[in-house]
Amino acid sequence: MADISDIDALTPYARSLGIALESWEDGIPILSVPFDELVEGRPDHYHGGATGGLLETAGYAVLRAELARQQRAAMLKPINITVQYLAAGKSRTSYAAGRITKLGRRSANLTVEAWQDDRSRPIATAVMNVLMAEPTN
Repeated sequence: MADISDIDALTPYARSLGIALESWEDGIPILSVPFDELVEGRPDHYHGGATGGLLETAGYAVLRAELARQQRAAMLKPINITVQYLAAGKSRTSYAAGRITKLGRRSANLTVEAWQDDRSRPIATAVMNVLMAEPTN
């Protein structure tokens, strides 16, 4: 399977949080972020912004992977992102994966889930709408 560079490098923000490609699952990138002081909010818990950043990064990663698979080039621009915080992220590694719910010519709709120990018990979810603009080369 391709590595993260094939679907575009992680943003400086994502790298600063420690977000990395954990694995691939049926062509979908699974991202992870270890717990440390960079992502800590209240003691021993993830900051909501770090969780949101993981969700957003996973959403863009799945979209970039699919566009690469289709050999489509696009500049991705956020339309909106809505995050639902379901449970506190505790002091251990968090994971996230996205799913494309609609991929059009100019926009995409995505859902993303973040979890820790049990994927069936997400700590947060997000819905994203992304504009896919023509690349300016």
